[in-house]
Amino acid sequence: MNMLQDPVVVVEGADIYQGDKPVLNDVNFKVFPGEWVFLIGRTGSGKSSLLKTLYADLWLETGSAVVSGYELHKIKHDDIPFLRRKIGIVFQDFQLLTDRTVEENLAFVLKATGWRDPFAIADRITEVLKLVGLGIVHKKMPHQLSGGEQQRVVIARAMLNEPKILMCDEPTGNLDPAVGEQIMHVFKTINRSGTAVLMATHNYDFLKNYPARVLRCEHGEVKDGSTLDII
Repeated sequence: MNMLQDPVVVVEGADIYQGDKPVLNDVNFKVFPGEWVFLIGRTGSGKSSLLKTLYADLWLETGSAVVSGYELHKIKHDDIPFLRRKIGIVFQDFQLLTDRTVEENLAFVLKATGWRDPFAIADRITEVLKLVGLGIVHKKMPHQLSGGEQQRVVIARAMLNEPKILMCDEPTGNLDPAVGEQIMHVFKTINRSGTAVLMATHNYDFLKNYPARVLRCEHGEVKDGSTLDII
């Protein structure tokens, strides 16, 4: 974590909604480059809605938030794709294109975000697959991969444009514990390289094994503390 740099996320006085219903009120926090932050809370407490607001899938109704330099309270619809090029998003369900190879899945994202040189695209795909610990899977279809391998591809996809922060919504929720632990090691490797991680999780073992700052969604509030405050 580097608190001498400008924060990659700043949220001030934000109200977070699920549809027409406010679920979190007066949310205030910052995330700095290289920081690791867990986001916890019961189902329906607003974790996913908060993350969706931060990557502009939900509109910020009240207050302000700045993510990777984009002001979410002012952002125009046409600027949302540019915001998402600055952040990495990892979901619980893999959301890979099932009719395309791993290489084609990753190339699709690169081309959609402005990459044109086929050699640069191929090199970057190899780099991110190596980053997440995958070997020669370029030509494999998603159904030919295990769940853990598919999630590694998803993380590789999120890292294609070298984001300053990864936003992860229950990224190990569909994996068995041993594989989930392997995926956490991938995230830790990425985090040590300087990428901030904001991870929503129900897995309290992760909080015990990887002590870090915790944002807890509870009773309509986001409480900021450490792992030691939780367990």
